[in-house]
Amino acid sequence: MKRRGKWIVGAALSVALVGGGTGIAVATSGGDDSERPITGPALEKASAAALAHTGGGKVTETEAGDEDGYYEVEVTLDNHKQADVHLDKDFKVIGSKADSGDKPNGKD
Repeated sequence: MKRRGKWIVGAALSVALVGGGTGIAVATSGGDDSERPITGPALEKASAAALAHTGGGKVTETEAGDEDGYYEVEVTLDNHKQADVHLDKDFKVIGSKADSGDKPNGKD
């Protein structure tokens, strides 16, 4: 009986640890699994297209599968404002929005 009791306690502890880890992972992800960063060669192409559109700056965040386009690239401009550049699947700019609501670099 001692062996069976240890096995049950061990199994229960394992389940608790796995469940607790899952809860932490869900809490830190914000619960929105639809946002995923752009990776690999697509990241390089999307970043280059966004920076060309804004006339420079630094890419600070990316998202694949954005509701406003195939890709979204957030660029922090030299004046510290941020611009969201929306791209289609061929990395062509389909829209952009700056902090102030103006179009970055006067383009759309």
